[in-house]
Amino acid sequence: SNLRFGCDFRTANRICNYNRHFAEPSGYFWSGEHRTKLQEAMKDTQKITFYDSNTGNALFVAPSENRNWEGWLQESRHHGWPSFRDDEVNWEYVRCL
Repeated sequence: SNLRFGCDFRTANRICNYNRHFAEPSGYFWSGEHRTKLQEAMKDTQKITFYDSNTGNALFVAPSENRNWEGWLQESRHHGWPSFRDDEVNWEYVRCL
């Protein structure tokens, strides 16, 4: 229940555990408190690890060596969700179906 970047536990639980159709609303990751906390983290570190809210496993580390924060953010905002490239994915825990 202690999620990063001010993420709401109920929203994360619905998306991760009870969702078969849609994710969070487009742009959710870059709204309100999420935006402020993500911007702070981007200033403080070269990379950020994104974790599974159920297991705590590290799923993504961004940005990769092939892009910077500006590129990651531009692509993510364009898509409406955090956007990860293949070399930012921890394939031990992520599956594409």
